[in-house]
Amino acid sequence: MAFGRLDDHDEPMAEMNVIPLVDVMLVLLVVFIVAAPVITHSVTLDLPKASSERQDEDPESVTLSLDGQGQLYLDDQPVSQDRLKSVLIQARRDNDELVVYLRADESVPYRLVARAMASVKTAGIERLGFVSEPETP
Repeated sequence: MAFGRLDDHDEPMAEMNVIPLVDVMLVLLVVFIVAAPVITHSVTLDLPKASSERQDEDPESVTLSLDGQGQLYLDDQPVSQDRLKSVLIQARRDNDELVVYLRADESVPYRLVARAMASVKTAGIERLGFVSEPETP
């Protein structure tokens, strides 16, 4: 089957068919649109502002988040206060140099933050870091 003009010229067609290229680009666009929300953090928090330098996260770390309603999340997975200690103990058994980064919404009462910190301490984890947003001058 030949594509070309309707007249009887034997010259090869010099035009490029861009329809497959456009089809592939549209599929890639849809894939990126669907994948973009997965890449971002699933727990939205209003982090407090503090003047500190940004530090790179350690590869052997977990993130403990506390949202505005007081719900705990360990690496973006909901976890209850009662179960948190046992999960952290297991994580510490797997890695003695484990670092926990605490992300707490600024509207959360301090008692909930202190309770989360106590759970980390009683699990035997010595390295606890706080995550905040940089202050704008």
